[in-house]
Amino acid sequence: MKPPTDLKILSTIYKLYYEEFKNHSRKPGIENGRETKIFVPIDCKMIAKELDVDGDIVYGRLYYHLEQKHGYTRSDGSNVAFFSMMVGSDRHCVNFPLLASVLAGLQEESSKFQLATWLSTFAIVISLASLALGK
Repeated sequence: MKPPTDLKILSTIYKLYYEEFKNHSRKPGIENGRETKIFVPIDCKMIAKELDVDGDIVYGRLYYHLEQKHGYTRSDGSNVAFFSMMVGSDRHCVNFPLLASVLAGLQEESSKFQLATWLSTFAIVISLASLALGK
């Protein structure tokens, strides 16, 4: 079994948690279920079930790979996390706007690759057809 790609993992998280991110309110007195708008707590086991893999695969990919790749330090020394173990009392949180940005980049990259593959395949078919007709 192939492990899920970064694109597949992030797409699944986006699909499952976008509404929760969008519906967070900063108005006083409204219970949002989390402490911040930007950091959304996720359930790695639920995401893993959607992807048909073990929960530790999703957790490990987020914590050991994607956080290292996409988390960064600003010039003032403050850290911008992609994935955090704890944000206040919320556990396993993703920086949702950063996730959306990374996901958009991966989708664009995938689209370019698919277009190049289709164009190459089309060129090969045309070449083979011209060879077959030329004989």
